[in-house]
This record gives sequence, structure tokens and C-alpha cells, in this order.
Amino acid sequence: MSNTPMAASPLTRAVLEIDEYASGLGWDQPARLFALVDTARLRAQEPGLAAQLGLQDAPETTGLTPIEQDEIPADKPLDEFLGTIAWPDAVVGCALTVERLMLPPSAEASVPEGLSDKKLAKWVADHPDRQEVRMTVGVLRDGTRDSALRLREKDAPTEVLTGAGLVPGLAEALSATFAD
Repeated sequence: MSNTPMAASPLTRAVLEIDEYASGLGWDQPARLFALVDTARLRAQEPGLAAQLGLQDAPETTGLTPIEQDEIPADKPLDEFLGTIAWPDAVVGCALTVERLMLPPSAEASVPEGLSDKKLAKWVADHPDRQEVRMTVGVLRDGTRDSALRLREKDAPTEVLTGAGLVPGLAEALSATFAD
């Protein structure tokens, strides 16, 4: 992965790899869910799948391989869909990439009270300071989290912001998919 810092943690590298993949697809894409599996374990236990994914010649380093899952149903709210997921033991983490509109903190005070979700979404979409953002959030079974944020107006690999606490609500929802 050319734009991923090699000193970064395996989860950070996986999140940035997914961000770069999503970037290559362009904007206005549906949300995408990924299982994260241990690359060395995948090569040892599933050599055919590893070969399909081009991992057979990858260096023997610790890492995570993102495997895109089936399409997320468009007719179901994301939080409801995530509540239906259960992962097999081979999956050590998961990640989601989703596009949303966001407002700067300065706009928070001007949000009208009592709007329905639909009216609030329209208000945000019409706000002059809104920004389109692609959020990629990854979590591991052990609770480790990381995120990458990319603004549409600054759509370049060098402009991607990363950090564990950038999208806490989404990270919490993804972590819940590993709850017993």
C-alpha cells in the first residue's frame, strides 16, 4: 500500500487501505462493510483465498486483510443492520466506510430544535457550511479502534485525518457486532 505509513499499527494500515479503496471508487457510494482477518493466519489456513486476494507473495509481517462483505441493504438504517451482524471467530475485527454530511462545531448552536430525522437531514444538506466526508472506521475484538476521515473538498491521500476517537458512535456500533 503506497500511501500507508509502515510504522502505523495493523488496524491503521487496514483502515487506510479501505479508505484508499473507497477513494478509487469515487464519491456518492453506498456504505461498505469489511471483515478484518489476520493475514498470516489467512495465508496458512486458506491458501486458495489468500492467492485470490494476491496475498501469497506478501511479506511475512503482521497485518490485517480487509475482506468486503455483501452489500449493506439500502432500505434498513445502518444501526439496525449492524445490530444483526455476528462474526465467526476467524474475524478479528471489522471496518465500515460510509459517506455523510457534517457541519462544523460552530453550526451546532443554530440547529433548530424538534426537527424529525428527515427534516434535520434536509436542514444539514441545505446548510452553507456543510461538508461531505467519507468516514472509515475499524475496530478489533480487543476494543482497539481507528478511523480515517476524508473530506470531499480535500480529496487527497495526504489530507486524510486518522485517529482512534474521530467517530466514536460508529466505532461503538461496530464494536457491538462482537458482543456475545
